Amino acid sequence: MKNGMLVEAEIWTVAHTEQGNAVLVKPLGSDLAVPIFIGQLEAHSILIGLGGVPMPRPLTHDLLVSLMEKMSVALERIEITELKEGTFYSRLLLRQGGKKIFIDSRPSDALGLAVRVKCPIFISEVIIGEAGVSVKLVADEEKKATSPSSLDLEIDRLKTEMEKALEVENYEEAARLRDKLRELGHSG
Repeated sequence: MKNGMLVEAEIWTVAHTEQGNAVLVKPLGSDLAVPIFIGQLEAHSILIGLGGVPMPRPLTHDLLVSLMEKMSVALERIEITELKEGTFYSRLLLRQGGKKIFIDSRPSDALGLAVRVKCPIFISEVIIGEAGVSVKLVADEEKKATSPSSLDLEIDRLKTEMEKALEVENYEEAARLRDKLRELGHSG
């Protein structure tokens, strides 16, 4: 593989930065993490998967997991393989019976699936060398932030869920979410 050896990694955190939302992928046992910038919806989906938050209806990643289960396809691992001109590339390694299947994927979608099926995450050593940042530096920056990034993401997630509940006229759920937002100090 032209992008070096793959090493096992984990999602270290999902953070909101001045540049947007980022999922930080950290090789196991390393003091470096690779920030991959993703959209707000993708960040929410990864956080929901990480937290095992039950949703009233399946999100796209949940739908894909259900499809794979019904078709006897297992997601064995995801691989973040390349970084070209600031864009990360990844793929899914699926197994159906004795057959291996590789499918190209955006890293955010691959990570959204990986957190749901709890499969291993791998990342290229070359990417770590090019884009890795010290986890200590990231932790120090997060401490300096005026408001905790995880709180901001939770508030955004709750607002989004409340809007969806209102759209489908589920006023009881919307009121519950509104109350949670008030507890967090947000009027919603």
